[in-house]
Amino acid sequence: MKIIKSISHMRKQVLMWKKKGLSVAIVPTMGFFHKGHLSLMRAAGSRADRVVVSLFVNPAQFGPNEDLNRYPRDFERDAKMAEATGVNCLFCPDAKDIYPPGFQTWIRVEELSQGLCGTSRPEHFCGVATIVAKLFIIVQPNMAIFGQKDFQQLQVIRRMVKDLNMPVRIIAHHIVREPDGLALSSRNTYLNVKERESAPALFQALKIAEKMVVRGNLSVPEIIRAVKRHIQSFNNTKIDYVFLGHPESLRPCQKIVGESLLALAVWVGKTRLIDNTLLKPQVNHANRKDKSKDL
Repeated sequence: MKIIKSISHMRKQVLMWKKKGLSVAIVPTMGFFHKGHLSLMRAAGSRADRVVVSLFVNPAQFGPNEDLNRYPRDFERDAKMAEATGVNCLFCPDAKDIYPPGFQTWIRVEELSQGLCGTSRPEHFCGVATIVAKLFIIVQPNMAIFGQKDFQQLQVIRRMVKDLNMPVRIIAHHIVREPDGLALSSRNTYLNVKERESAPALFQALKIAEKMVVRGNLSVPEIIRAVKRHIQSFNNTKIDYVFLGHPESLRPCQKIVGESLLALAVWVGKTRLIDNTLLKPQVNHANRKDKSKDL
């Protein structure tokens, strides 16, 4: 596995691969790899001839009072894990090369960046869109793999790629979880023992909502109340938001009429966790058959 820090070197490497007719996938990360990251890398390797994993703790997506300085880092550990997973190149640029003196060009995806995480982190998605766009320009990948845990981020990137006619295929990968349902995240390492006991409340709340929908309850207010009630029954929890709405527009709805996104952000102690699921109403095939006779 190659470890590349220079932007020009990274471009040369990709150019060599493409001259040989090889396809390239990128997995953008901020490092401190866990099984979720490795799952993304394997998914990339199953689809492309060469896999580039970027490792860059992006200062532009952290707010002034967020955890940039304490975000977990372990380069040697990450490099070993990436190599063992079959990654071809670990791209580790320096912040001064990504954001050189005088840098003033930013990408903002307007509507999709508002609401959900954008409410409490208003500049976050501008930082995300800008760094992902820069990575796409540098690496020129055929495809990019992103986890569905950061669902709003995924939709922001999809919209950016569509709006700017970027020739990159965006592939979503399922959420990887601990045995008790907690979505894997580098920030899970912040949780102490008591907080870790409360953290599965998010996943449990999502399952409660899924069962309500399967049983025919499509009332958004009732589902949100049930979700909040469950999360608030745990110690050390404070809800940032509970969103239920359209998965593409990220606009809230009052009643579920099709596949809908239920997304959560919850503070567990001093750690902010996110999770989501897609709620899918059951189709009443008997009713559909009866109605078809009347057409």
